[in-house]
Amino acid sequence: MIMFKRITVSALAALLVLPSLPVSAATGSYSEKHEVVYATLDANGSQEEMYVVNNFTMEKPGDITDFGPYTSVHNLTNLEEINQSGNKVEVTTEEEEFYYQGDLEGQDLPWDIRVSYKLDGKKVSPEELAGKDGSLEIHINTKKNKQAEDVFFNHYLMQISLTLDGDRYENIQAPEGTVANAGKDRRVTYTVMPEKEGSFVMKADATDLEMEPIEFAAIPSSMSIDAPDIGGVKSDMTSLSDATAEVNRGVGELKNGITQTNNGAASLYDGSVQFRNGINELSSGSDELVQGSARIQSALDEISQSVSGSGGGSLGDFAKMEEGLRQIAGGLQEVENGLVGLKDQYSQANQALGQSIDAIPGYEITEADIQKLYESGADKAVVDKLLETYKAAQTVKGTYAEVREAFGAVAPALDQSAGALSDMSANLNGMADQLSSSLDNVDIDESMKQLQEGLGQLASQYQSFHAGLKDYTGGVDQLAGSYSDLHNGIAGLTNGTSELENGAAQLHNGTSELASETSDLPTQIDQEIDKMVEEYDKSDFEPVSFVSSKNEKVGSVQFVIKTESIKKPEEKEEAPEVEEEKNFWDRLVDLFK
Repeated sequence: MIMFKRITVSALAALLVLPSLPVSAATGSYSEKHEVVYATLDANGSQEEMYVVNNFTMEKPGDITDFGPYTSVHNLTNLEEINQSGNKVEVTTEEEEFYYQGDLEGQDLPWDIRVSYKLDGKKVSPEELAGKDGSLEIHINTKKNKQAEDVFFNHYLMQISLTLDGDRYENIQAPEGTVANAGKDRRVTYTVMPEKEGSFVMKADATDLEMEPIEFAAIPSSMSIDAPDIGGVKSDMTSLSDATAEVNRGVGELKNGITQTNNGAASLYDGSVQFRNGINELSSGSDELVQGSARIQSALDEISQSVSGSGGGSLGDFAKMEEGLRQIAGGLQEVENGLVGLKDQYSQANQALGQSIDAIPGYEITEADIQKLYESGADKAVVDKLLETYKAAQTVKGTYAEVREAFGAVAPALDQSAGALSDMSANLNGMADQLSSSLDNVDIDESMKQLQEGLGQLASQYQSFHAGLKDYTGGVDQLAGSYSDLHNGIAGLTNGTSELENGAAQLHNGTSELASETSDLPTQIDQEIDKMVEEYDKSDFEPVSFVSSKNEKVGSVQFVIKTESIKKPEEKEEAPEVEEEKNFWDRLVDLFK
């Protein structure tokens, strides 16, 4: 009986041991391996813990091998033991999907993450924030970790998320992020593109401050980016390019017009100088002309009175009278010659002035033209000078148009005055000739009577002429004084058009450069879009393992990173009194109580 029991026990022991005997398993295979890297940071972003969850999609059950510098490994699929030797991990699985966790120490994340906090403008530590009220600022900065492999920094897109309790946070501001509702919470999200560093600021008014962990999720930016349809934009850019070229042509025409205006202004100035000199000479000679005319009038009056009071005279008196008449006629001839000379000088000067002012272009620049010129990107100061000179030129042209008739009347007046003097000189010479030819055979008394009447009429006519001459010379003096101001304005216009021509040349150089730079805008847009697509299109990225380059068939690697939360310390609850556990005898005694 004892022997039987021993045998039974032995057999049972053998049965229990048999399943544990090593069995040669078949080699397994998998189609893809996926890695999810989990990392925790403190509230300032310093790295604390890290582990990787490895997932295998099995093609054939059996033994598989993986690699990684894990400090420990844990089977997350079943209770099978995982064998680890150095960086080599071996496992046998019958499952279609197999998961295991590997813990890491000293492994650097691809990103260097830094988080800092300000409350009411003062920098504070995360430990000081819990339970506080005030204006909160959170600064988040990410950059490449030079100690880590750069393949993930160059190809991965990172999303940063903050979850804020709607009861604790108000007036949330995230200029470079998006704010969305998530129930009663607010979710603030930022995005960092591959190969880029991030720098973000979130502001909010906090009450009884607490905050969930800040989450950093990084995945491959492997989506294919198609070039956008920019047909409409290219059409607009072509229109802009054509418009810029048109503006440049317009500015070129404007420059040519300004050059003509400047040349006209220079001619106008030269003509104005001649006119000013002529009018000044005429004004300077006016005094002598008036004084000479006064002497002639005085002589005529004296002769007329002498003849009237003589009642007759000898032949010698008539001979002297003849000589006096011829002298007066000669004086009138000199005055006439002077007026003719002045008239010629004035006519030449007035003609030069008129031609110069007529050379100023009379085209009209509309407000629309001016606005278009300002919007062309031209130098505003140059455009202002253009308009100022344009207005000054048109003012001179308008002013001259108003006084042109008065300027034109001067030469005919001089002609008329010279003609009157010529007639009076001819009459005097005629009287002298008649007096000379009739001394021997004419009745002296009758001749004296005719002579008295002729001299009286001549003296009266000359008195009117002398009064008109004084009025004329007074007008000439006034014209000479007024023209000085006009000439100064013409001089200023000439200087302005010269500066304007230089400014227009600079403006045309600028618009020519602008037209040249924008002539191929559609092509430049295509090139920039191709460059951007090439920069952000990571569709050709081949995933690699984060833990070991020996790992094959890597389908994806993802990163899930969280900071620690900011929480107020929990209040300790008093532990309830624990009744002392009663033994068997105490409970037995209680039954009889």
